[in-house]
Amino acid sequence: MRIVTEFPSNYELIDAGNEFKLERWGEIITIRPEHQAYFKPEFSIEHWKELAHWEFIPNSAGSLTGTWNRLKGNAPQEWTMDVDELLFHLQITSNKHIGLFPEQQINWSFISEYLTAEKRFLNAFAYTGAASCFGAKTGAEIVHCDSVKPMIDWAKKNAESNQFQTVKWVLEDAFKFISRERKRGNKYDLVQMDPPAWGLGANKEKWKLEKDLPSLLEEAIDLLQPGGTLILNTYSPKMNLAKINSICSALANISEVDNKELWMKTTTGKNLYYGILTRITRI
Repeated sequence: MRIVTEFPSNYELIDAGNEFKLERWGEIITIRPEHQAYFKPEFSIEHWKELAHWEFIPNSAGSLTGTWNRLKGNAPQEWTMDVDELLFHLQITSNKHIGLFPEQQINWSFISEYLTAEKRFLNAFAYTGAASCFGAKTGAEIVHCDSVKPMIDWAKKNAESNQFQTVKWVLEDAFKFISRERKRGNKYDLVQMDPPAWGLGANKEKWKLEKDLPSLLEEAIDLLQPGGTLILNTYSPKMNLAKINSICSALANISEVDNKELWMKTTTGKNLYYGILTRITRI
């Protein structure tokens, strides 16, 4: 099963191919690596560069780090972008990411409809906090957890620009925080997780998604109120739909599981894969 997410407002996935994608963020157009774009693009690279303000040059094939090449002399390194009446700060960094994951529009819409002022939302592995901002807009209680301080600072900047002052900020390893919240007996109506494929914890513990995801899911489900929902996003090539289905089939205390491949279509008609979107409802 697959689902095609729509563009958020002011964003456009223009074209993709040759392991890169051409995107518009408000008025700024970028060229970034995308290993899923293994097909031929509709437009030539020369045309891409005529359109783009910035091009990311990876240090090596498949690398997230590299340098940005300014293709237009007046291209800003930082800018703001309005998405569905919320303001987000974007910027050129030392890696290919600039502050938003547009395919998450499908979850932002769900969060906006699901949450109310009486509910609690935990955004774990929360990056720059787009989901936290959409949650805060509903008036719900928001807990934003990430282990990287610059990401917390970036998320705070986004929240402040939208005058959201009640978000609880947690600078901690998300897995450890979820485990501690479970032991404390704290409950949430909605939990969203976007765990990395691999990483190191504060004490150099090794994290591998394919090995550690089952235990993470079990603990996160225990945080949910009866009838609560867990949203999981996975991007690892080692975690295909069959693997996720197998992991979810072994989970206890759940009434419903919905696993789908997440796709986005370029303006030029190319289909681009963005991992697995999972939604789980607790009994």
